[in-house]
Amino acid sequence: MKLSVVATLYQSASHLEEFYTRATRTAHAMVGDDYEIILVNDGSPDHSLELAIALSEQDAHLVIVDLSRNFGHHKAMMTGLAHASGEHIFLIDSDLEEPPECLASFADQLAREHCDVVYGLQEQRKGGWFERVTGQWFYTLFKLLTGFALPRNVVTARLMTRRYVDALLRHQEREVFMAGLWHITGFDQRGQTLTKLNTSQTTYTLRHKLSLLVNSVTSFSNTPLISIFYIGVGISMLSVLYIAYLMFHWAVATTPLSGWTSVMASIWLLGGLIISFIGVVGIYLSKIFAETKQRPYTIVRQVYAKRTK
Repeated sequence: MKLSVVATLYQSASHLEEFYTRATRTAHAMVGDDYEIILVNDGSPDHSLELAIALSEQDAHLVIVDLSRNFGHHKAMMTGLAHASGEHIFLIDSDLEEPPECLASFADQLAREHCDVVYGLQEQRKGGWFERVTGQWFYTLFKLLTGFALPRNVVTARLMTRRYVDALLRHQEREVFMAGLWHITGFDQRGQTLTKLNTSQTTYTLRHKLSLLVNSVTSFSNTPLISIFYIGVGISMLSVLYIAYLMFHWAVATTPLSGWTSVMASIWLLGGLIISFIGVVGIYLSKIFAETKQRPYTIVRQVYAKRTK
């Protein structure tokens, strides 16, 4: 198999047939009949699965991987990559915000520059000012807390070699953050600018983005844990200096200092810091708990295909 096209399905019924048509036309133009299209149904609440199964009954190139429930976009992508058998794997979202036709230009750059990955970069981040600003903050905070400089405004669309995908699949995290895994897997990766359309409402709410930031940072860095130690040392040093000041004032002025307000403020401050520090430790403990159970990050209910892979 020369080429595998991998995409996920979630509320994809309105654009599934167009995606299938365009992806099929692009893949056929590139490698003839030696390709497969793998669609992973991530517990889509609409009739995306029924449409995909109907298409697979008419086309032997189409493989449908139906997950037992919704596991999340990133985990569904990893499952699709695990089912791909092509020498080159083209990963893309099925919502048509990234044109399937970019496969041709990705393949040209991959062959010309002899690299392992060609990934898409947005010319300008889609959405309003709030989404653009929070997106930039995400990359800045991630680099600050982990030391990894991820490509900014990266999109899902990417063409990868077999050896890169095999290396990527060796990661066994239960909390999957794809942008980080793409980066730490290494190899020679090159970007290519493309125009990402705004065809659907984003499902990434502010709460989801904050959760993604916490998950990504705690998955790739121990900086929050180390910072707790240094903050504790800093507070201890300030406390020692303040005690020395109080003793000096008592010895010279011989009168006690007033300031119950400052004392109570300090107690509340330290109490809040202690609780937040325990929370950070708790996040890491919860990750250890999830990893030690070794639960599969997705469960496949059924694979629909006209041919045996």
